Order: sequence, then structure tokens, then C-alpha cells
Amino acid sequence: MNSYSHKHMKKICDEFCVNKEAVDDVRSQMLENQLFSDTAEIFKVLGDPTRMRLLYALAQRELCVCDLSAVLGMTQSAISHQLRVLRGARLVRYRKVGKIVYYTLADVHVTQFIDVGVDHARESQPR
Repeated sequence: MNSYSHKHMKKICDEFCVNKEAVDDVRSQMLENQLFSDTAEIFKVLGDPTRMRLLYALAQRELCVCDLSAVLGMTQSAISHQLRVLRGARLVRYRKVGKIVYYTLADVHVTQFIDVGVDHARESQPR
């Protein structure tokens, strides 16, 4: 078999068969569609490199918009726009102290998303 045909082999079953026990088992564990939609929305938000950089910075420590602007080398306006998206997805939260607004990750799950994503990306890189 040449390399072209090996790369383009069908990646489906050659014969249609259904394992009823496996199908019933997985169906019984499926979530409601709304939860899948909500989760997909989170991944869409996480799919932007700028937002990932913001989240990674906030995973290190709480920062204000000015600090985030300096860390990422972006305008405060651009940072504010991205933070609005992240707040809408409930991935970050903020607190105001006088005239300064500090941002932090919403909870430990956001840190886990970041950690797992970065670990997977590192492992997926060519060696």
C-alpha cells in the first residue's frame, strides 16, 4: 500500500453493527442539550488567543486593567473589551477598590481549563 492510500484509508467501520449495550450505557450518561450548548460557548470564548493570554495572566494573580494592558502590550480599551466577553461567559470576576478595578479568575474550574489546555498543547507539539 503506498503512502497516499494509507493516509486516505476510510476511517469508518467496514461493516455496520451497533453494540446495543454500549449505546444504552452511553445514552444513559448523556447530559441535557442545554448543558452541551453552555459548555460549547465556554470553549468558543476560550478559543481566542488574546483571551487565553488574559486568563493565563489572571491565573498567576489578580490584576487591574492597567496591569493587564502592560503585561499583554495591548490598549486598555482592547483589554476591557476582552474582559467584557470573559465576564459574560462567567470566566472572570472583578472587584472595585476606589477607582481601581481588579480582575481574577471566576473559580478553580477556569484554572483547570487553562492548565489542561496548556498541558495538552505542550504534549501535542512536535518533538
